[in-house]
Amino acid sequence: MTAKAKPKSFEAAMQRLEEIAAALEAGDLPLEKSLEMFEEGVELSKYCAAKLEEAEQRLKRLIKKEGGFELELID
Repeated sequence: MTAKAKPKSFEAAMQRLEEIAAALEAGDLPLEKSLEMFEEGVELSKYCAAKLEEAEQRLKRLIKKEGGFELELID
């Protein structure tokens, strides 16, 4: 997956983020490649955060619709 390719799923994005983190932690990449991977990781992180926000909003709507169960979010 390139920096501009959209992940197919949240899970695929998380897996790629783990790969990027491992590669950057190893420290044997050239500077330019490290920067490219870091940029890809930032984009994947934004994608994952957006997907989590969407899921949270969807859950809130479902809970409200299905009888008003109390939803407690833990930060």
